Amino acid sequence: MLVAAGCGNNGKPGSEEAGEPNKPAELRDVQVMLDWSANTNHTGLYAAKDLGYYEEEGLNVKIVQPGAGGSDALVASGKADFGVSYQESVTLARTQGVPLVSIAAVIQHNTSGFAAPVDRNIKTAADFEGKAYGGWGSPVEEAVMKSIMEKDNADVSKVNIVNMGDADFFTAVKRDIDFAWIFYAWTGIEAELRGQELDMIYVKDYAEELDYYTPVLVTSEKLIDDDPELVKAFMRATAKGYDYAIENPEEAAALLSKAVPELDKELVLASQKWISPRYQDDAPRWGEQKESVWKGYADWMYESKLLDEPLEAKSAFTNDFLPESP
Repeated sequence: MLVAAGCGNNGKPGSEEAGEPNKPAELRDVQVMLDWSANTNHTGLYAAKDLGYYEEEGLNVKIVQPGAGGSDALVASGKADFGVSYQESVTLARTQGVPLVSIAAVIQHNTSGFAAPVDRNIKTAADFEGKAYGGWGSPVEEAVMKSIMEKDNADVSKVNIVNMGDADFFTAVKRDIDFAWIFYAWTGIEAELRGQELDMIYVKDYAEELDYYTPVLVTSEKLIDDDPELVKAFMRATAKGYDYAIENPEEAAALLSKAVPELDKELVLASQKWISPRYQDDAPRWGEQKESVWKGYADWMYESKLLDEPLEAKSAFTNDFLPESP
């Protein structure tokens, strides 16, 4: 899925002889790779594009779907300039020598958790015992379940872990699973619209270290070193896009629906209303990241044997490219 940016001057220099004011010679092409199919985690990007914020910074931004390997490898290798990722992915990448850097937290607090139809009677993490969990085969899934189940004196080995494959949550819970890990802003809101009641267990409610940043915007160390002005320009426009979505959820939802018409407009609007106040939440500005959040989650990953070595948290993220608070 590509969303191509239009150049206000068709990429041609302005001509004073033609009676036009001087304009930039050409907009600079920039590629942003998503982490998943377009949804309201990404609205600020689409808003910045549609409202001309990128063009004002001299950028022609193309927003693309991720390939089979996701966005991290392509961003780290310079094949994409920026990407949408997750704190857990950046943490793992950096401990393996991959030069990714998080430059903004898209959402200030973790809105993900384990969801189950109410008829499965899963009210606490202890209720996972004897139930079927549908996942995607990542070691972090079992580690998170183990961590929160132990707080309820329960045993993760008593969970039947099933690979859902390509099935969505609603198909899988009708077929062979009882619960799955979801982002409430999308799947949870869709459940509300379908009239399907869910029990939701947010992982952040069980442990402070699980209140990590997901998703985040990333770039490579090389781009930061070689062209910090590009990163600043991209982030100025992107922050304006997310600020617009925070202040104007209905209008922002309409922009996302226009850019990606195959999305369900009712879901986009309902999701946007839910997520807009959560982008910045209690942070002093959109995108702000804390070293304590990076260190806390990385320490948990290391203790859970998900990392071979501890993370140097300070190098994994930066707030330097965020515009100052108004």
